[in-house]
Amino acid sequence: MAEIKVKDNESLDSAMKRFKKQCTRAGIIAEVRKRVAYQKPSVKRKKKSEAARSRKY
Repeated sequence: MAEIKVKDNESLDSAMKRFKKQCTRAGIIAEVRKRVAYQKPSVKRKKKSEAARSRKY
């Protein structure tokens, strides 16, 4: 869980910037995007195979 404490004389914008950076480092944003839409296991395998194929060429 990402949590920040707003420092004295700190603007809300800079606190939000620190919060976003902390969430990105923790991988929270990527995890949420991954969980938004369910993918069937067969679709996951197909995408993984296509990614490997594109990296090969």
